[in-house]
Amino acid sequence: MTKLKFKPAYNPYTEPSMEIFSYHEGFKKWVEVGNSGMFRPEMLRPMGLPEDVQVIAWGLSLERPTMIMYGIDNIRDLFGHKVLLWHCGILS
Repeated sequence: MTKLKFKPAYNPYTEPSMEIFSYHEGFKKWVEVGNSGMFRPEMLRPMGLPEDVQVIAWGLSLERPTMIMYGIDNIRDLFGHKVLLWHCGILS
């Protein structure tokens, strides 16, 4: 991935939040490849963390390249209780 762009985003658990996109030459469009942000204090309090603790969240969007690699159009075909494992080559 050589063409990247970053943009502010809304995420319910983090504030501020940011999404990372990469340009996919085959699709001729930008595809989300990551997400990040600072956990909101109300998310940390129930875990018993001190009020002065800040937690950063980030993740690479590995499901997107996996969907492209296996030709999966709907993320619900990759994650969730209705996933058919043989679609991903896990079971035959």
